[in-house]
Amino acid sequence: MDKRIVIFDTTLRDGEQAPGASLTSEQKLEVAHQLEKLGVDVIEAGFPIASPDDAKAVSLIARSVKNCIICGLARCIKADIEAASGSLKKAKNPRIHLFLATSKIHLKYKFRKAEDEILEIAKKSIQFAKKYCSDIEFSPEDATRTEKNFLFRVIETAIDLGANTINIPDTVGYSYPQEIHSLIEDIFNNVPNINKAVISIHCHDDLGMAAANSLSAILAGARQLHCTVNGIGERAGNASLEEVVMALKTRKDVFGGFATGINTKEIFPTSRLVSTLTGFLVPPNKAIVGRNAFAHESGIHQDAVLKKRITYEIMNPKDVGIDKSQIILGKHSGRHALAKRLEKLGFKLSEDKINLFFKKFKQLADKKKEIFDDDLMALVEEEARQKRKVYELVSLKVTTGTDIIPEAAVRIKYRKKSIQAYSSGDGPVDACYKAIDKITGVKARLTSYKLEAVTIGKDAQGMVRLEIRVKGKNVSGCGTSTDILEASVKAYLDALNKIS
Repeated sequence: MDKRIVIFDTTLRDGEQAPGASLTSEQKLEVAHQLEKLGVDVIEAGFPIASPDDAKAVSLIARSVKNCIICGLARCIKADIEAASGSLKKAKNPRIHLFLATSKIHLKYKFRKAEDEILEIAKKSIQFAKKYCSDIEFSPEDATRTEKNFLFRVIETAIDLGANTINIPDTVGYSYPQEIHSLIEDIFNNVPNINKAVISIHCHDDLGMAAANSLSAILAGARQLHCTVNGIGERAGNASLEEVVMALKTRKDVFGGFATGINTKEIFPTSRLVSTLTGFLVPPNKAIVGRNAFAHESGIHQDAVLKKRITYEIMNPKDVGIDKSQIILGKHSGRHALAKRLEKLGFKLSEDKINLFFKKFKQLADKKKEIFDDDLMALVEEEARQKRKVYELVSLKVTTGTDIIPEAAVRIKYRKKSIQAYSSGDGPVDACYKAIDKITGVKARLTSYKLEAVTIGKDAQGMVRLEIRVKGKNVSGCGTSTDILEASVKAYLDALNKIS
């Protein structure tokens, strides 16, 4: 049990305190059920005195969730403790979490009280809470900025009066890993009754070190971690549950023997649920659960990952509930990744054809952030159409606007000659087609024209499908490009190539 790390999830309390992350009691209950499924040990369900709906949420969760300790937060005030106790009445495993600031900054500016007065408040509050609940957690708020000798006195007193867990909050994210490690060690070395309580750590991310600080505390002897899903919380947030849990699981060379009760395959579904209900989008580069956490675009990385996943992935995406890694095709991608994706789509091309296709792929990738499967299909179809080309687009320039007549300059390669023509028209597409007609001498009538996006996004390729009537025959054409005028010209030339 000495190596068992208790996961105390405060998504529904500290996490919800993030500006804009407010949840209804029903939404909190939904998250609590998912946290139970995830396997957290303690759910801090809310701060009952804060609002009637918070009290309702804690009560709902206390009645419904039976496989976790359900915790309610309270200041060292009788009304807070009574509110927490009332909301936890139906809990199978209730806990009251008391907190009281102990740093000189808070004593001077928030409470305007002396250390002995604060110590007396802590004593009376713990004694009062013990009448309602046997499981008491006590937090000396702003512990990392508290004078150490006073901190040791407060902790010793809290344990003497029956606090089962002592939580050490880095309330404003002020500390760093080595300092946290030293602080936890000092607590173990200077608090005589420390073996009678579980030491916990609660870190904020103001300096971006919440997860690192939490893990450092574990190495120093802490056995409970406060964390939130997606790291949400006050200001810059709290230690991220997914980060600390997966660090413990992945770095067994450092955290050998440490274990949590978390079902890591539920991490990604939990992340998405919290993101959906709070409206807080998960950054794409967020560790573990971000869209790019298991995505590879660099050709060097893609080649290695396709050969052996562990070359560039220290975790298996399936371990956190993600189906598989993503090979993102973009301008940094290589031939290996392209060939594999084409093969998956049913196109097995020779090395020479891959090299030729790769050039076209790179040209498109310079125009688009990401190449989707439909983009590749369109490129393959475009290449197939090019095999029967008589007329080939060389360049295109169009001038258009609301108060001017559209004009187009189109240059086409025909029988090894480059020919250019100019024309105006009712619109930019009409001007292009009339210029082409001057070059080809073919009298064609446009009977159908459709434009659609090949994929999603503002940089998506446009696909033009059209039909022209020439000498009593209807002929179809298709063209794709990130520029819809270029796609329109390619479609028109494709149709003309079919009758040439």
